Amino acid sequence: MNAAPADQIRLLDLQALDVRLQQLAHRRTSLPEHAEIEALTKDHTQLRDLLVAAQTEESDCAREQTKAEQDVDQVRQRAARDQQRLDSGAVTSPKDLENLQHEIVSLAKRQSDLEDIVLEVMERRESAQERVAELTERVGAVQGKVDDATARRDAAFEEIDGEVATVTKEREVIAGAIPADLLKLYDKLRAQQGGVGAARLYQRTCQGCRQELAITELNEIRAAAPDTVVRCENCRRILVRTAESGL
Repeated sequence: MNAAPADQIRLLDLQALDVRLQQLAHRRTSLPEHAEIEALTKDHTQLRDLLVAAQTEESDCAREQTKAEQDVDQVRQRAARDQQRLDSGAVTSPKDLENLQHEIVSLAKRQSDLEDIVLEVMERRESAQERVAELTERVGAVQGKVDDATARRDAAFEEIDGEVATVTKEREVIAGAIPADLLKLYDKLRAQQGGVGAARLYQRTCQGCRQELAITELNEIRAAAPDTVVRCENCRRILVRTAESGL
């Protein structure tokens, strides 16, 4: 393949832009904010699960407390009715009086036990409420960190994408000035060789594979016409000759 030396030199400019695009793509995917957001999101999810569990516990305690208080109220009302019957003198039978007095004592004991249950439930509910408050604050704090990291990531995306757009336009201009067959070969090699399709021959060394060329290969390149597109024998990339090639 033949191409004007100026067109071959343009390949180096094109290659530099392609390398920059690769660097920008790598930078976009390797921003430190990605790992930061992932770790924070994991923490946030775990804290949210703990918060839901604490809220459920508080809700269960609230229902349990309501039920216990209702039980206390029912016992208290029944004891009050029994005491009223006893005080009214309506019960005259000794046996009935004894049974009524016994029931009042039993109800008092039952009320005391239920009131202890209410207190115990209230303590558990208070503890759950404190846990809910603590976890709510922690969830909010982590969410704030997630939002901050996301904003920093998006700002970096905007900067990178802006540069990508600029470099892409520059590439289009340079690629448009390179003969189609040379550009096709370059793109093919770039896909095969890890993103580098053309390399400078500098001081007898291919800058693509960093291998110094053998004397026979150098002699062949020296003998080649300026418009001959030469390739590195080692990596097969296009070798672009310049004044610094050491030929």
